[in-house]
Amino acid sequence: MKTLQQIRRELHQIPEIGFQENKTQAYLLEEIYLLNQERLTIVKWKTGFVVHVQGLNASKTIGWRTDIDGLPIKEQTSLSFESNHEGFMHACGHDIHMTVALGLLRKIIESPIKDSMLFLFQPAEEGPGGALPMREWLKSEHADLFPDVILAFHIAPEYPVGTVATRPGLLFANTSELFIDLHGVEGHAAYPHRTKDMSVAAASLLLQLQTIVSRAINPLDSAVVTIGKMTSGTVQNIISGHARLEGTIRTMDAETMATVKSRIEALCKASEIAFECKVDIDYGSGYYQVFNTEEMTNDFLSFADQDPSTVAIQCDAAMTGEDFGYFLQEIPGLLFWAGVDSPYGLHHAKLNPDETVIDYLVPFAESYIRKLSNHGNV
Repeated sequence: MKTLQQIRRELHQIPEIGFQENKTQAYLLEEIYLLNQERLTIVKWKTGFVVHVQGLNASKTIGWRTDIDGLPIKEQTSLSFESNHEGFMHACGHDIHMTVALGLLRKIIESPIKDSMLFLFQPAEEGPGGALPMREWLKSEHADLFPDVILAFHIAPEYPVGTVATRPGLLFANTSELFIDLHGVEGHAAYPHRTKDMSVAAASLLLQLQTIVSRAINPLDSAVVTIGKMTSGTVQNIISGHARLEGTIRTMDAETMATVKSRIEALCKASEIAFECKVDIDYGSGYYQVFNTEEMTNDFLSFADQDPSTVAIQCDAAMTGEDFGYFLQEIPGLLFWAGVDSPYGLHHAKLNPDETVIDYLVPFAESYIRKLSNHGNV
């Protein structure tokens, strides 16, 4: 049987983006089929799957979710096991997430617990979003497998190995992608009066968008509207007939997200009038906030604080986005950070998490799952 380190490194070499995780799915299933199948039920869903482990005397089902997709980033780590898929990388730690889930699955099979467990190997966390459709598929087609509580973790480069961090209530923000296309009339630079210049329109709209947070949102609330990319035009002597703004919206509650989107739409309509153009808005993927169940999160932090190998931190909420929030929308549970001690942050081409987090986190998670099964109430 392969070591968990070997599994992590082999997974690291085959990153695949959302709903294209065919090699990843096949690799994970190959490893799982090597395990004792006596109490297992495996059900595929798109490029992901779930594994149900029947408990010895189950009164509930405990869920453990891992994301499995990579990112369209060219790796720059120079590791001996760097990505074999040019232009793609596990730059958000999902290779670590999957390996910990496999390690935990091994432990639960080798030494059964009272309650049942459902391991969710979820595709497309980075986009377009796999949690919501996977949740709805479970509810509609496999309601008997639906978990009563659910847990997940995410690597945290800023913390050392052995540190876990979370908080009751809001942990991650509501998020939405933002794509705005402005359509005007292209023409020669010498005849601007015959054109509708979308470079000017886009520049003006970009500046107006920055007034939303400062003038439409309560100062005691939190929101972010960021335009990370603006493209327009073809060459220096042609007035642009098309421009595109790409960005992200992040808020601490769903109502604020609705307000921000309403203001974006109003400003885009104003741009249509002011610049005699057509403006299209696409919100792309949007994720619901990660809102940890208070009682369970406090119990988790208390457990972690008593573990001699662990430093437990009640951290601040972050504007990070994670589609695990869709599971927590309907299932009690929590998401926590696990330190991996890297100088490079998430989505960085040089991110190289400390692999020793796997050997730390598998037994830690197993201990908490056993405690939850033996004593936890849901």
